[in-house]
Amino acid sequence: MHYRRKCDLFGKPWVLPSMWILLWHLPRSDASSSVTQSPVFKTAALGQTVSLSCTASKGVDDDLSWYLQKPGQPPKLLFYKISSRESDTPSHFSSSGSEPEFTLTINGVQAADAGDYYCMGVYRGPVFTQ
Repeated sequence: MHYRRKCDLFGKPWVLPSMWILLWHLPRSDASSSVTQSPVFKTAALGQTVSLSCTASKGVDDDLSWYLQKPGQPPKLLFYKISSRESDTPSHFSSSGSEPEFTLTINGVQAADAGDYYCMGVYRGPVFTQ
């Protein structure tokens, strides 16, 4: 399932967060585990603060990551272990939360921030990504 989020910057449609849900189940996985992201679409003007939410039903503890994917490029890791920042993650990005609610915040949105955002939670056994 793929939902595109539209971000209107400078009056032009930019893609900001989209959601992909891919589920891999191992033979003994807990079928009730899930990761969901909201809202589906996000529109922002330059300089605004944008918050993206990710809800992990159970079992992710602190093993949650955020990624940004731009057209024609592979996903780029922004944060791991909830709030551990990759060295090239812009300083106006932050990540916080604890199971089950996690948030990626972009303070002062810039045109370069447009893209598809994903959260990924690692569970005992199966991996759920969004």
